[in-house]
Amino acid sequence: MCALFAALMAVCSQIMIPLPSPVPINLGLLAVWICGGLLGAKKGAISVLVYILLGAVGVPVFAGFNAGLGALAGPTGGYIIGYLPSVILFALLTERAAVSWRNRKSVTGFLLLVAGGLPAMVACYAPGTAWFMFITGMGLIEALVLCVFPFIPGDVLKIIAAVFICEALRKRLRFFTRA
Repeated sequence: MCALFAALMAVCSQIMIPLPSPVPINLGLLAVWICGGLLGAKKGAISVLVYILLGAVGVPVFAGFNAGLGALAGPTGGYIIGYLPSVILFALLTERAAVSWRNRKSVTGFLLLVAGGLPAMVACYAPGTAWFMFITGMGLIEALVLCVFPFIPGDVLKIIAAVFICEALRKRLRFFTRA
């Protein structure tokens, strides 16, 4: 399952909208959060590590079919590394809320699920933006305007999509366990 989710991250990273900034919009984080939501923190982290290691050794799995240590050392490398804390946080913070939501189907439970995804989003943005600032020499405000603020609405929608996808898959795939 870990290999399957590493492959899903590779495919989703290629579904992208290039921007004038070096950071493209892609569906990589959606795959990361689905991975965390279905596999849990440990197996989710393994999946992300496999994805990062595949890219590091030259398999073109990063956005735009990029690969290698140069891609990780480039301006978007910190966001790729940020997938690791993001998958762990998403799994840990949404697990309890997901059980509650499944039992009651309340709006509050759903909002808790989405809210649990927000720190996971920040966990990707923080190392990514810090690395971007280091590589480019930009200040914090300029980097946030270029690399974070335009992505927040889409990433919140990805959190919502991940919640629904995880719940739909969990219902249909009874053999799927988080153990």
